[in-house]
Amino acid sequence: MNKVLIITYYWPPSGGSGVQRWLKFVKYLTKMGWEPYVYTPENPSFTIQDPSLQKDVPDSVEVIKIPIWEPYDLFFKIARFFGGHSGKPTDMIATGKKSFFQRVSSFIRGNFFIPDARVFWVRPSVTFLHDFLKANDIKKIITTGPPHSMHLIGLALKKKDPSLRWIADFRDPWSEWDLLDTLSLTQWARKRHRVFEKKVLTTADEIITIAPFHVARLEVLSGRKVQLITNGFDEDDFAEIVHKKTSQFTIRHVGVVDELRDPRPVMEAVKVLCLENPEFANNVHIEFIGNVNSAFKKYVTEDEQLNKVTRFVDQMPHNELLKLYGETDLQLLILAHTAIAPGNLPGKFFEYLASGNPILAIGPTEGDAAQVLKETEAGKIFERDSIEEIKNSLIDIFSRWPDKKSNARSSIYSRSNLTHQLIELLNN
Repeated sequence: MNKVLIITYYWPPSGGSGVQRWLKFVKYLTKMGWEPYVYTPENPSFTIQDPSLQKDVPDSVEVIKIPIWEPYDLFFKIARFFGGHSGKPTDMIATGKKSFFQRVSSFIRGNFFIPDARVFWVRPSVTFLHDFLKANDIKKIITTGPPHSMHLIGLALKKKDPSLRWIADFRDPWSEWDLLDTLSLTQWARKRHRVFEKKVLTTADEIITIAPFHVARLEVLSGRKVQLITNGFDEDDFAEIVHKKTSQFTIRHVGVVDELRDPRPVMEAVKVLCLENPEFANNVHIEFIGNVNSAFKKYVTEDEQLNKVTRFVDQMPHNELLKLYGETDLQLLILAHTAIAPGNLPGKFFEYLASGNPILAIGPTEGDAAQVLKETEAGKIFERDSIEEIKNSLIDIFSRWPDKKSNARSSIYSRSNLTHQLIELLNN
């Protein structure tokens, strides 16, 4: 039996897209004759929970957990007390004018915890796993980040036992990650990130990442070949999706809304359309499902027209979310407007593709998401300032409602196919 240990911070009952990549790899590795082990914190601090994802964890998989200490719970309590913030991560990401507490807290987060606040878990994990790997005769390990401190665990294990085969998976960049730009990093802190990143990139046996843009950038930083394995969708999840005619023209966005991922351009186009087209105004319904920052909620609720047609829904279990894909007329994809936006290929994007619903995306028209949309003919993407084009696209899709037709989905991005790519690397 081929054994592999996966070191990941996110694991059920954690929810959101960060957990699904390796949850699905573990599911299909087991089906394809592998024996994956999963190492994850016993008491992680995450705001999104989804116990429904537990069903995808094969009974045969051993999940090893040891306690972690991290300052996030205390941090968010202080945030609520001093800053008047909700304490949600989406409210702590600020790109414009920051409050005093945001300035201080982002400085502490960015310069005292490198690469991240989970770094305190590295040393005890290395001590435990070094013995665990030997005791269970495991020769292959995979680390996935962010948080990138998971890669430091792999780095230390590789140094202790150079015979280990180590694959480092980058779901986001490291030193060029757009999130770092919100954390008031000093030059010293940036240098520390680059030093750690370089050690990981040059020591791991294989580097994989999720988008062609990130492949190119990591190859420049590492001076070596980097492998591409994108995110994807699980065909099992979509096998029973039934598309229904909707009583309202329903636009849905799934996932995080923060200052990096800002849907205002679409909402501005919707507002104009509502004023120009009474039929559209009387039928459109917009729903944001997931963690939405307070500033955007305020922007919507204080606008009489937008407030009438918009609804906010807290995080929803994945199995319930899947049903809603069949009751949606348009999927809204908002990519972060940052320097690495051309590499934005979030996990939900591939579920949007699998749903068969048309996609309206806001992001770089020359990026990786734009290329996938072009190849699959699944939707259109617009720059943030293209309000008129966004409005025209909305009215075009609305004109074909409710007699919609779902798009065929490609198996290229199925979790099964992607797992075959991973196995090729493991066997190399």
